Amino acid sequence: MFSIPGCMRRLLRRTRHAADRTVDGGKGEFTVRAVLLGLLIGCLLCFTNLYFGLQTGWISMMSLQSALIGYLLSKFMPKPMSAQENVVLQTTAVATGTMPLAAGFVGILPALGLLEEERDGVPPVHLSWIAAVGWSCAVAFFGVFLSPPLRKQVIIEEQLAFPSGTATGQLISVLHQLPPESNVRHRRGYNALASSEDDESIAYVIEAQETDALRRPETEVAEQEGWNALSWSFAASGIMTLAAYFFPVLFSIPLFGTYLASQWLWTFTPSLSYIGQGIIMGFPTTLSMNLGMLVGWGILSPLAKYSGWAPGPVGDMTAGSRGWILWVSLAIMCADSVVSLIPVMYEIAYTRFWKTMIGLNNDEATAKESKEVETDDRLVPMRWVVWGLCASIVSGTLLVWLVFGHDGIKPWATLIGFIMGGLLSVLGVRALGETDLNPVSGLGKISQLFFAWIQPGNIVANIIAGGVAEAGAQQAGDLMQDLKTGHLVRASPRAQFYGQLIGSCLSIVVTTTAYSLYQRAYEIPGSSFPAPTAYVWLGLARLLRDGELPEKSGEFMVIFAIIFSAIAAFKSYATRSDSPYAKWIPSGVAFAIGFLNSPSFSLARLIGGVIEHVYYMRVGRENGGIRLIIIASGFVLGEGVISVVALVLRTMGIGVASCWGCGHGMCGGCPAS
Repeated sequence: MFSIPGCMRRLLRRTRHAADRTVDGGKGEFTVRAVLLGLLIGCLLCFTNLYFGLQTGWISMMSLQSALIGYLLSKFMPKPMSAQENVVLQTTAVATGTMPLAAGFVGILPALGLLEEERDGVPPVHLSWIAAVGWSCAVAFFGVFLSPPLRKQVIIEEQLAFPSGTATGQLISVLHQLPPESNVRHRRGYNALASSEDDESIAYVIEAQETDALRRPETEVAEQEGWNALSWSFAASGIMTLAAYFFPVLFSIPLFGTYLASQWLWTFTPSLSYIGQGIIMGFPTTLSMNLGMLVGWGILSPLAKYSGWAPGPVGDMTAGSRGWILWVSLAIMCADSVVSLIPVMYEIAYTRFWKTMIGLNNDEATAKESKEVETDDRLVPMRWVVWGLCASIVSGTLLVWLVFGHDGIKPWATLIGFIMGGLLSVLGVRALGETDLNPVSGLGKISQLFFAWIQPGNIVANIIAGGVAEAGAQQAGDLMQDLKTGHLVRASPRAQFYGQLIGSCLSIVVTTTAYSLYQRAYEIPGSSFPAPTAYVWLGLARLLRDGELPEKSGEFMVIFAIIFSAIAAFKSYATRSDSPYAKWIPSGVAFAIGFLNSPSFSLARLIGGVIEHVYYMRVGRENGGIRLIIIASGFVLGEGVISVVALVLRTMGIGVASCWGCGHGMCGGCPAS
C-alpha cells in the first residue's frame, strides 16, 4: 500500500547508503543525520553571525561549538555518532554559518547602500532578494573548490598548526574517546609533551595563543552536566535578550552618566552573548580590544572634537569624531595585516622559489609525496577542482555582471578579482595556519588599492572587486581549519567537501532571506545595527578616489601605522619563537576593532575575558575542562536565536513596551532615540 511516510523512510535509507558507498569509502562518515544536524546548527549560526556581524563587524566560525552541540544532540539518536560524522557535521555547520561574512552581508552590501549620488556620482545600491542570491552564488563556491589543493600544500606537506582546527580535533577526540594522535610532526606553535629519539613518536599539543580554553579541551564533561550548562546559559541569555527588546535601556545602561552616554556614546551593554564572546576570545584579545577602545574613544575622540577636526556630533560617521577615528583604525588594520604577512611571503619566496632554484628541495620532493594518509577514493579528485574553479570563476563573473551591470564593474575586473582572491588566499591561509588569525581585512584593503589603480574613480567597482577577493580568502581560511580537524581525526576530505558544498548552497538562501528581513525591520546601518565595517569599505574607496582625509587624521594614521607595524613585527617574531608572552602583545586588528565599535560592545567582552582568565587561573587549565566554553556557547546562541524572535516581532509591528530610561538617545530600536 502506498504510504508517503514509508516512501520518505525508504528514500532517506537509500540516500544514506548511497552516500556511504560513494563518498567516504564505505566508512559511513557522510550520513544524512550528520548533514541535517550540520545544516540545522549552521542555520542558527548564520542568523547569529549576521546579527552580531551587523552590530560589531565580528563573526566567529563556531566550529568548536558546532562539534559540541552536534555531539550532545546525537545522544538522542539510537546509534551514537562517530567522530568522523561529527567532523562532517561541524564542517557543514561552519560552511552554512559563515556566509554572512564571505558574501559581504555585514560589510559589502551595507557599504553599497551608503553611497550618495551627489558625493559618489552613483545612487545607493540596494539589492533585491533575487539579486542578493545571485551575488551570493557568485562568491559562494570559489573558496570551496580552492580548499583541496591548499589542503595538500599547507596541511599535508607543510603541516601548519591551524590552532582552532587542532583544538576542534582535540575536542572531538575527547568527546568520542579517541586515542591521542601520536604522529603529528613538529611545527612552530607546537610544544612537545613527550620526548623520544624517534621524531615520529612524539605527541604534540598546540600552545595557547588567543585563548587557552579553546586550545586544550583535555578533560571530558559529563553529558548531563554539559546539557545542564548549555540549557541554563541559553535560557538566561534568551530571556535577557527578549527583555531588552521590550525594555531597550537594559542593553544601553548609562553607566558613566547621562552626559557621557548622550554626547560621547559611553554606555554599557550587559549582554550575556557579548560576555560569552569574550570568554571564547580570551583575555588577551579582549584586553587589546579595550585598549583600543580607551585610546580611540577616551583620547582621540575628545581630541578630534575639541580641536575642531571633527566638528559634527560624535556619532556622525562623516563629520563626527567617530568617523575621524575610523581612519586611524583603518591605518592600524592595514599596517598590522601587511607586516604580519611579510614573514609568510618571505617563507614562500625562500622555500618555494629560492631553494627550488638552487636545488635544495630536490631531496624533499619524493618524501613529500608519501605524506598523504588518505586513499584516492576519500580525496577530492583534481579534475573536480579544476572544473569547479573554472565554473565558479566564469559563473561568478557572469552573475556579478548581471547583478551590478556593466557600469557597476567590468567583467574583466571581476575576473581579475577572482584571480587576485586566489593569490591572496595562499597568503591568508598560511598566516592563519601559523598564527590562527586570517588577515582578511588587510587582504581586502590590498585588493581595493589594486583596483583603484586598474579601474580608478569607480567606487562601486572598487568595493565589489575587493569583496570578491576577500570572499575567497576568508572562505578558504575557514574551510582549512575544518580540513585540519578532519586530518587529525582521519575524516574523509571528500565527505567534508560535500558538506562544504551543501552548507554553502543552503546558506545562500538562508543568509539572503535573513538579511532581507533585517532590512525590512531595521535601518541598516542604524542605531541597532551600525554595520561598522561598511564604513571601512566605503571610506577607503572614497579615499582612493578623492585622496582627501579629514583634517589632521593623516598625521595620526601615519603615527599609529608606524607604531603598530613595530608591534606586529615584534608579535610575529615572538609567536614564531614560541615565546610564552606572545599572546600578551597587543593585536593590531583587535585594537582597531575597539576603535570601530562604541564602548558598549567592548566593555562586556572584557568582562568575559576576565572571567575566562580568573576561572582558569583558579581551577587550572587541566582541571577546568570545557565547561566554561559550553556556558559561553549557550550565551552566544541564546541571544542569536532569540534575535530571530525579536525580528519576527518587529516585522509584525510589535515594538518596545517602555522607553523608560532612554532619554540619553542611545537605545537601539526605541522611538525615544
